[in-house]
Amino acid sequence: MPELAVEGDPAVPAEEALVVDGVGDLQPIAEAFEAGRPVVVRASSAQEVRAALARPEVASVLVPEARRELLDLDLTELTYG
Repeated sequence: MPELAVEGDPAVPAEEALVVDGVGDLQPIAEAFEAGRPVVVRASSAQEVRAALARPEVASVLVPEARRELLDLDLTELTYG
């Protein structure tokens, strides 16, 4: 499963995962992770991508087709400055 993908990418099995619109509520994310279910987060900004990938429970982040440029983020730079 890719770390970052466009929503609808067949490489991200969203039907098998818990798909959430952010990491604001960690309880369902933790429960899915503990149950062995992949966690996929939708994000539409660089900050949302960074917040999602900072969570060890998150398997993949999906960005909208209209924000495809987020796939080109330098994740190391975004994380460490």
